[in-house]
Amino acid sequence: MKQSKRWGLFVFALFLMVLAACNNDTGAAADNEEEDTASTEEQSNTGNAETGEAVADDEATEVTFWHAMGGGPQKALEEIVADFNEKNPEINVVPQFQGTYDEALTKFRSVGGSKDAPAIVQTYEIGTRYMIESGFIEPVQTFIDNDDYDTSQLEENITNYYAVDGDMYSMPFNSSTPVLIYNKDAFEEAGLDAESAPRTYSEIKNAAEKLTKKDGGNVEQYGFSMLNNGWFFEQLVYTQGAYYVNEENGRSGDPAKAVFNEEAGKNVFTFLDEMNQAGSFGNFGSNWDDIRAAFQSGKTAMYMDSSAGVRDIIDNSDFEVGVAYIPHPDDVEPEGVAIGGASIWMTNSIDTEQQQAAWEFMKYLTTPEVQAEWHVETGYFAINPDAYEEALVQEEYEKYPQLQVTVNQLEDTTSTKATQGALISVFPESRQHVVTALEKLYQGTAPKDALDEAVEQTDRAIEIANRSNQ
Repeated sequence: MKQSKRWGLFVFALFLMVLAACNNDTGAAADNEEEDTASTEEQSNTGNAETGEAVADDEATEVTFWHAMGGGPQKALEEIVADFNEKNPEINVVPQFQGTYDEALTKFRSVGGSKDAPAIVQTYEIGTRYMIESGFIEPVQTFIDNDDYDTSQLEENITNYYAVDGDMYSMPFNSSTPVLIYNKDAFEEAGLDAESAPRTYSEIKNAAEKLTKKDGGNVEQYGFSMLNNGWFFEQLVYTQGAYYVNEENGRSGDPAKAVFNEEAGKNVFTFLDEMNQAGSFGNFGSNWDDIRAAFQSGKTAMYMDSSAGVRDIIDNSDFEVGVAYIPHPDDVEPEGVAIGGASIWMTNSIDTEQQQAAWEFMKYLTTPEVQAEWHVETGYFAINPDAYEEALVQEEYEKYPQLQVTVNQLEDTTSTKATQGALISVFPESRQHVVTALEKLYQGTAPKDALDEAVEQTDRAIEIANRSNQ
């Protein structure tokens, strides 16, 4: 891929344009994006941006780590860093909270390539292409090769996203996927099998109709809901083996146009439109907290969320919660899910000693023991599957068997260029066009028209970006 300063300035301008739109809801998921897209919990500023003062002696190599983990994940991360520093007194990792994913990336862009750049920076998955082309990072593949590090020990369906042309550019860190979450009590009340969640679009629609409760003209409980977030739309396209942009999701070359308005995208929009018109779909907007509150208060019986949010949903619901794979069209064999969340990147403006120290920390993060702790404390996947065999994780699964479903869905995913996810430099902007298309869909715009408009807007952004990169 080309590395161009001119390109970097252009993309940075785009990020600034969509910064207000791509806010805390980007990523759960988006958490994610998260995003994934990242969840609200991930991006809440409960920590101090200056956190992580040096504790090692003057001879320790300092590694500044910019991250976007707030709330519980920030606490878990800081505990892991403290343990690493204690075990490696010659290195002092300094974690510093930088706000949301968008804010952290904007700050990094302002110092990238300078002596003020951190050693490690966390970036959400949709920032991958920008980071590669920025000219400010050192691919972790360099250290993988030098150290003969065995990447086969890591989850392939996670590392696939961050590998381009066979090289890994960043180390996966907080990874999540979407799942279907449902109210088992509501299922039983409606005469549905609470132990067998619907998988196909027709099954979802039939269940949603039975789960919808009306009192006169008012709907007390909707059957199904989905956050107005591009991440979930993308996933419903990928699981059909389809692409978001051409050049095989941007994995075989630089994409020139969006293709998410083809059959797969139409399937998704038609699916949502039919339930919306039937009155069984609840639109709770684009705020993660709002749709979660709707589910927990019984206003919707099924919805899609990030796997990283499953445990909190269970803990804060006064009914039994079920977790299942995301739905797919009836005549499609599902391929699985693409990874969301974020990864950590090595910068290239620090000295070799700092880079080596940062690499040692990255390797430490991938160990089964650390990943088991991270998985249990945050709900994010373990990037090293051996972590699932740790006693800590097995005990957690006894209390929360639903967590095993999220792992099964990831491990059952077929590795293709569809489930690798798309690489597109103007992804944040494109996601906002999809959100607008969803809003118009629920207001009565025909599925094809809403999708075509989002694709036109995305194509325009891609064209400008490609022209600026020539």
